[in-house]
Amino acid sequence: MYKRQEGARIHYEEDVEQIPSACRDKDTCLVVYTPAIPGEHAELAYFKANGFEIEKRAQVLGTLTRAHKGLCVAGTHGKTTTSSMAAHILHQSHVDCNAFLGGITKNYGTNYILSPKSDYVVIEADEFDRSFHWLTPYASVITATDPDHLDIYGTKEAYLESFRKYTSLIRPGGFLVLHEGLEMQPDVQEGVTTYSYSWGHGDFHAENIRIGDGEIYFDFISPLGHIKDVQLGVPVSINIENGIAAMALAQISGVTPEEIKRGMASFRGVDRRFDFRLKDDKAVFLTDYAHHPAEIRQSVISIRELYRGKKIAAIFQPHLYTRTRDFYKEFAESLSLLDEVILTDIYPARETPIPGVTSRLIYDRLAPTVKKCLCRKEDVPEIVRQSDADVFILLGAGDLESYAPQITEILKER
Repeated sequence: MYKRQEGARIHYEEDVEQIPSACRDKDTCLVVYTPAIPGEHAELAYFKANGFEIEKRAQVLGTLTRAHKGLCVAGTHGKTTTSSMAAHILHQSHVDCNAFLGGITKNYGTNYILSPKSDYVVIEADEFDRSFHWLTPYASVITATDPDHLDIYGTKEAYLESFRKYTSLIRPGGFLVLHEGLEMQPDVQEGVTTYSYSWGHGDFHAENIRIGDGEIYFDFISPLGHIKDVQLGVPVSINIENGIAAMALAQISGVTPEEIKRGMASFRGVDRRFDFRLKDDKAVFLTDYAHHPAEIRQSVISIRELYRGKKIAAIFQPHLYTRTRDFYKEFAESLSLLDEVILTDIYPARETPIPGVTSRLIYDRLAPTVKKCLCRKEDVPEIVRQSDADVFILLGAGDLESYAPQITEILKER
């Protein structure tokens, strides 16, 4: 009897010889790549030269949103957690869903959910290189439009214009759930319903928020029906707004109030998004993907609320030379909310160095009240060992995450 197998063959070297034989037939193989793959990549060049059908990941996701009801989450930050919350709420409900997410959900150990019955597909809508313009959402949340990726867009105005165009792609009869106070002006088609949301205002918002004893409860206020005593499965204040947006998408999709409450309480989070690695009476250590000044500010404020009176240190690896060049002052302002900052060299990702752009641009502008250190990433574990901070948060989208297990063990030894 034939047994279906799932999975993928993976290799890490840029080597045409490692392309599997099953992927060498252009009549049966669709090649999908992401913006992380440079145009001169040897294997991508092989497929181009041999006439393969090649699509960006965003194009494939766009096809799915035309064939199904796409529930999309766009925005400078908050996309991954909000879309993962929405996917979990739907998946554990009678509605169910498919999902293509931007992080590994702790509930499922994957960023992919497949349903044999649901017509809904939850998608993280990425604004990098305008990828989200391939989508045709049924309903979309926009969490934030703080300018980012200016190496691609050039100006703040072009960035905001990209979001305006994205809103025009929502299909008639669909929905836009827009965070209050955004500079971007939506341009939806006739027949699209627009809602607002935020922590305490808008069509969707929270009331009667209760934070204490490591738990967060609130009442969800909604034009589609209020829900009392919602519990956050990952009880950090930043997730109140994320949860409001996720619950709005769930209500639009027909999930019941009891299913929503159950899904919110059982959501376990996403790897590297407020991801607690250690939590005991001697030290707390968590990692967070925050790599934009606004994200870092929100993360630090949430940590401050959880650990009032504690000394809090951040280990931060800036991500991209261009982002550091464009926002080094804002990074310094956000990081200055901390008691201690351990700053490493810039993670270049796809970029080459820019003369004069280093982590010192941030370091030199940190508030004088902040204990600070500029170091190589290899030296971080020993610096953590010598620190007297109570709470450590590792911030950034680079490769410093690989030191998290070692840092965890050092803090356990306290």
